[in-house]
Amino acid sequence: MRAAGHWIERRDGLLALVAAAIGLTLGYLDSRPSWDDTGITAALLLLSSAMAAGLSGRRPWLWALLIGIWIPIFEVWGAAGLASLAALGVSTFGAFGGYLLVRTSPPQS
Repeated sequence: MRAAGHWIERRDGLLALVAAAIGLTLGYLDSRPSWDDTGITAALLLLSSAMAAGLSGRRPWLWALLIGIWIPIFEVWGAAGLASLAALGVSTFGAFGGYLLVRTSPPQS
């Protein structure tokens, strides 16, 4: 049983790095003056946080934070201001949606 727990910890660690990299990339792209497509950014936040939480099956708040925090970090003092905090709401919605989808799905045989 210890080997299974160790594998899950390693998987979640790798997933955390990937999630943070995705969030950082989305934050950087969204902060560029030439990027003007909020809908695509929101969809990518929603889908990536849902996939991360679904793959992990644990801690949806962590995946929402790792992916969604970067946009406010890049933009809270810029033109977007506090509106950039909406990215956290979108990623939280996606992460909890992905988590609940996995938790409520019937087991595969």
